[in-house]
Amino acid sequence: RGVPLQSAYAASKRAVQGFTESLRSELRHEDSGVGVSIVHFPAFNTPQFEWVRSHADRGQRPFPPIYQPEVGAEAVVHVAETGRTETWVGWPTVATALANRFSSRLVDRLLAELPYGLQQTGPVAADRPDNLFDPVDDDRDYGIRGPFDDRARETSAFFEVSKRRGLVGAALAAAL
Repeated sequence: RGVPLQSAYAASKRAVQGFTESLRSELRHEDSGVGVSIVHFPAFNTPQFEWVRSHADRGQRPFPPIYQPEVGAEAVVHVAETGRTETWVGWPTVATALANRFSSRLVDRLLAELPYGLQQTGPVAADRPDNLFDPVDDDRDYGIRGPFDDRARETSAFFEVSKRRGLVGAALAAAL
């Protein structure tokens, strides 16, 4: 689902989704035996917000809730090990996808009213280095985490349940 201030990011995610679906069908047609999976992520605390090119006068930050990148890495490993073709990580991903399927107009309205400040930080220098054409040339080790550690979650309860969906389904069926 595209959200305000992230149109280029949303467009690239849609392109990856379409590419993955097409590739999966082509591989199946060829009986290749190669599996292709896609993992739908929530917002992550990555360094991208410190070095991407932007012409906005305020810095950008991920839309909350924010998760640490290790949550995403764990999801990718899990999908690779289990062979799932698709999985969602984090309740915001699930809630947004389901809400969009049932009432995209309502989601449009809610996102239009969303405080833009949730995705913005303070003023940013116009001459801030960026990595559009070349790597950022400074001595910092950016690592995998960005500047939002104080707001980022270390785990995703939804993903933990999703990893055990067979067990959860059996427990629900037994309870019913």
